[in-house]
Amino acid sequence: MVSNTDKIASRFLGKKVDGSEAYDKSLLVAVPREENRRIYSIKNDDLPFYGWDVWHAYEFSVMTENGLPVTCLMKLKYNCDNEFLIESKSLKLYLNSFNMSRFGKSRGECLDICKKIIQEDLSEKLKTSVEVSFLKNSVRRVEIFEKYKNLVDLVDESEIVVDKFKESPELLVVENLDSDREYYLTFDSLRSNCRVTHQPDFGDVFIYYKSKRHIKESGLVKYLASFRSEFHFHEECCEMIFKRIFDLLEENDKLSVCALYTRRGGIDISPVRWSKNFEPSEFDELLDVNVLARCGIKQ
Repeated sequence: MVSNTDKIASRFLGKKVDGSEAYDKSLLVAVPREENRRIYSIKNDDLPFYGWDVWHAYEFSVMTENGLPVTCLMKLKYNCDNEFLIESKSLKLYLNSFNMSRFGKSRGECLDICKKIIQEDLSEKLKTSVEVSFLKNSVRRVEIFEKYKNLVDLVDESEIVVDKFKESPELLVVENLDSDREYYLTFDSLRSNCRVTHQPDFGDVFIYYKSKRHIKESGLVKYLASFRSEFHFHEECCEMIFKRIFDLLEENDKLSVCALYTRRGGIDISPVRWSKNFEPSEFDELLDVNVLARCGIKQ
């Protein structure tokens, strides 16, 4: 049975699509978040987290009125509390529609016009405020999440057997401690698959939590590896991981999850979610649309 989300997202997918020779906002496709959230008891009107979806488009290109090409990296973000997300191929086709379009008498004026257009188009489509910026080669580049430790380095890999490759929350094992402890953990081999194209997506997931309840690292490795045959959008995977861990912790415990995916089709997506009882400072640079915040060689 084909879901409503798949019907919406497959407007262009699996088809030969000629690039638009002129700017065309009708190419944008919005996908409702609610369908996947409902499966994990996440309510749009009562989210258990705050968060943002951060996008980087590395191949944005346009021309000035006299045909001079202008090419740069575009960064955008929008809050996860809205009803929709943008389907990534539709965003790529939309941004490509700027390639042969001409705006402004100078490069600066051209980008200012494009920024205004893109912010307005995406905000209208998503029914929320979208922030956009264009990053030059001189942009401040920041390495983030340096304190996080690789989960695989914390376990005896010779004793771990991974044999489940559909999301398996039963693999998460909890033990109770006498006092709160903080955990900064990363897993650099997250793989899921686009729910429409079934093409693989790779990323690094970063998990912080503070709790008396310790989620054993071996089980967490096996759980994150179980996404390997899942078919979901990036944002959905991040929320699924958050919700599974959130449900195992106590009410006032702190939790944050960030997934930095590698680029596909010139675009990457970096969803971040955190529990409402704190605001993690390690997301500051990632959420700043004027900063290029990366981690590791894959991003």
